[in-house]
Amino acid sequence: MSTLRKSQRANRKRHAQLIVVLLLALALKLCYATASPNELRWILAPTTFLVELLSGVSFQFESHAGYITSDHSFIIAASCAGVNFLITSFLMLSLSKLWSARSQNRSHNPLHSLTWRFIPVAAVFAYVATLVANTIRISTALRLQRLPLETSWLNRNQLHRFEGIFIYFGFLLLLFILSEKMSSRNASSSKNLSGSLSASRLFRQSFFPLLIYYSTTLGIPLANGAYRQGIEFWEHSLFVLLTPLLLILPLVTSHLFSQIKQHKSACWDQGAQICRLKRGAESHPRSANISIKPRSTSQAK
Repeated sequence: MSTLRKSQRANRKRHAQLIVVLLLALALKLCYATASPNELRWILAPTTFLVELLSGVSFQFESHAGYITSDHSFIIAASCAGVNFLITSFLMLSLSKLWSARSQNRSHNPLHSLTWRFIPVAAVFAYVATLVANTIRISTALRLQRLPLETSWLNRNQLHRFEGIFIYFGFLLLLFILSEKMSSRNASSSKNLSGSLSASRLFRQSFFPLLIYYSTTLGIPLANGAYRQGIEFWEHSLFVLLTPLLLILPLVTSHLFSQIKQHKSACWDQGAQICRLKRGAESHPRSANISIKPRSTSQAK
């Protein structure tokens, strides 16, 4: 009875942690929806500082506008703060940790509970990842602005959208892979997993950040009625839907090649074993066909 109560207490704690994670993400989303650049300086200021170091371009802050270059050709406004990426990263890290703890508890220790420490840790890692990803994205946009890169099938706005989605999801996928490797390294002391198994598990779980990204960038706007914007929203949705697949595709290809290589190696080992058995049978024919000779009459007597 005591074990049952402890198990139920652990389950209630995980449910409470899930609710807290979702409420924090929702609260940040609601605050960001109405926040001005002045209220977002906690993330705009360090991002602009890093962009200045990386690009060598100077910015000046203008109240209720954002950080603007001296020639007013580029502005880091509230929409460039990367808060949506921060929310997505926080949800991905937190939900992944909760899911891993849930799976581990089912298979190993159902009484083990995840400490609340993982929530602020996930928030810190998500914030740092947002600063790095946003710095790369804005610096890349600054460089692209100076180049005549408009093509016959993508205008400058579409190129800017593609660049942002590609960099954001690329960093989200990288953040997930790093967090999974850290988790597997901690679990390697208690589990003896082969490299091929962990690689296969990592491939399967790589679709988890894709699901989180689609939920925050497409699911929430659709729920809020953003589809009423017309063609502009559907064009943006098409970029959001297809661009991350360009980053997932190399993982799929690598996984397929790994599976084919493992299959060929297994077939080769099996064939080599059969050949060794045949050679052994050919070199010892008498041992392969053993017959019992009947005793003679004299021997019987």
